[in-house]
Amino acid sequence: MAIGRRDFLKKSIILGGALLSSPSSLFAFAKRTETWVPGYQILEQKGVLGQRIEQAYEIFKECELCPRQCGANRLEGDRGFCEAPARPVIFSFHPHFGEEIPLVGEHGSGTIFFSNCNLRCVFCQNWPISIMGKGREVTDEDLADMMIYLQEIGCHNINLVTPTHVMPNILRATRKALKKGLRIPLVYNTSGYERVEILKILDGVVDIYLPDMKYMDGDQADKYSSEAFDYPEVTKKAVIEMNRQVGVLQTDRRGIALRGLMIRHLVMPNRVAGTDKFVKWVADNLPRNTYVNIMEQYRVEYRAYEYPEIARGITVEEFLEAMDWAEAYGLTNLDARSLAARKFLKELIEKEHFSRLKSDSENSVMDERG
Repeated sequence: MAIGRRDFLKKSIILGGALLSSPSSLFAFAKRTETWVPGYQILEQKGVLGQRIEQAYEIFKECELCPRQCGANRLEGDRGFCEAPARPVIFSFHPHFGEEIPLVGEHGSGTIFFSNCNLRCVFCQNWPISIMGKGREVTDEDLADMMIYLQEIGCHNINLVTPTHVMPNILRATRKALKKGLRIPLVYNTSGYERVEILKILDGVVDIYLPDMKYMDGDQADKYSSEAFDYPEVTKKAVIEMNRQVGVLQTDRRGIALRGLMIRHLVMPNRVAGTDKFVKWVADNLPRNTYVNIMEQYRVEYRAYEYPEIARGITVEEFLEAMDWAEAYGLTNLDARSLAARKFLKELIEKEHFSRLKSDSENSVMDERG
């Protein structure tokens, strides 16, 4: 059945809105907890958070925050592969309602978009921010104030988008914000291209890890993400470390995320992302109730037009295939919007198939009658 890309996305958006209107029924799978304190508060009480900040800032002198380990002295003004200065550059900060439902809740995820990136993918949907570096340079104090503002307007968490290259700034800002009353979870919203050694500095600071797992084939990462040929192996190790730190997703009684690992995987045209290998890897290496969001919103952006194999949106069949693989490998905690989209599309296909059969039958009878 041929369902147009526009209709596919439209129905997905409609389904997402319907799910947001009644979140309480979606979280029976999640472990609930009512006695919760953010990890960064516990580390501060133990006298550890300040030490972590000092350790992180030392890395700026010869930057090895990401797997590229370019060695730039960012404190002296050098800019490495990501082209980021020592201060964070921020494009925007606001409540975001397009994230996963456990993050969004009623009042939104308090999202801070950091400029620059260590992957620079040819299909990046946020390329003016991540590649062109658009945004405003701020101090760590400014960043802390943004966190407090997002908490004050009711956001359920602080969602740090593309945080890898500004991790030291985030740690210092978090401590400053804590002293001003910050008490909501920190979400580390990352490409997944992380060094385990750096993640260990974040152990106990980050409450929710939200990594991408973009590819399972190094050749694809090399081609589409600035020669990051080691992306699959690096990211696998990173995600295992994230799971060790925070475990399976936990929510409060409203279904709002408090702590845990939430993995994103973007389905790409022509099986470029290796989705079948991705779901198998998750099933083999993580708890099968790990939260997994198999996403259908790939669109042709930035330089993707230069690569014929990814110069189109995905088909309905490609999305359904990906969801079927996840089910076949026994993943039990799939994103609610993706599940709803799958159910809707399968029902639509079945109805269309029935309509065609009925039409063919009626035409056959008419032919026999002459």
